[in-house]
Amino acid sequence: MAKVRHSRLQAKKWSTVTLVLSVSIMLTVVLLMHLGLGIFSLPINNDDSSPNVLTSYRRMTFERGNGLGKRGEQWTEVLSWEPRASLYHNFLSKEECEYLIKLAKPHMAKSTVVDNETGRSKDSSVRTSSGTFLKRGQDKIIRDIEKRIADYSFIPVEHGEGLQILHYEVGQKYDAHFDYFNDEFNIKNGGQRMATMLMYLSDVEEGGETIFPAAKGNISAVPYWNELSECGKKGLAVKPNMGDALLFWSMKPDATVDPSSLHGACPVIRGSKWASPKWMHVEEYKI
Repeated sequence: MAKVRHSRLQAKKWSTVTLVLSVSIMLTVVLLMHLGLGIFSLPINNDDSSPNVLTSYRRMTFERGNGLGKRGEQWTEVLSWEPRASLYHNFLSKEECEYLIKLAKPHMAKSTVVDNETGRSKDSSVRTSSGTFLKRGQDKIIRDIEKRIADYSFIPVEHGEGLQILHYEVGQKYDAHFDYFNDEFNIKNGGQRMATMLMYLSDVEEGGETIFPAAKGNISAVPYWNELSECGKKGLAVKPNMGDALLFWSMKPDATVDPSSLHGACPVIRGSKWASPKWMHVEEYKI
């Protein structure tokens, strides 16, 4: 009888070991599949843990949406914590950039700024580009882009304004300004602007950087420092590259406005610049 009990205990022990090994193998396979599809993101090695050093992360290479064209490898740079700003590489495909430009070209007009007293648009020498607005959700391609913005920012599509398309020619710029409002008129629809997704629709040969003159940290840490214009070296600068998108926050996590989000567009020196900002509000924005 002792031998029978021993045999049963040994068989039970081996059965448990086999089960544990099987589960471990299955979990390993699932993990490898997720990594292969890009569902999990792993940080790129960075020997310097200083908060002033840019941090890069690989993003999904597996596309869940039906965007126009094929995007290159997506990866993210955390640019700043004051203001909170991240750069998403290859956020748009080349075809999507060209589509937005083609859609906007027949409707371009002199860009304006918002009058804080009346809430109306007015001409100003601080902004010399041309631009136009596209209707939110006006076609499938725009809906795909807006859904992508919502997925990355975690702000619902309904909280966003329509895409604006901007064109800067040589010498044109936008002086430093805030995207949040300082008046009560403009926050009646959707509340305060809380974040901006600025998408670059073209490369720029020289100049045209987005600059944050009040950003905290080491502004010369960017790897393209020597390629910046004189304007671009006066703050934390982002060079426009077709398909990249810059997400920055005009409000702090405590729901107060963030003065460090002050930003501008440096003058284009060579070439031209196409860009598309998407402003997002605290509440649903009715159009």
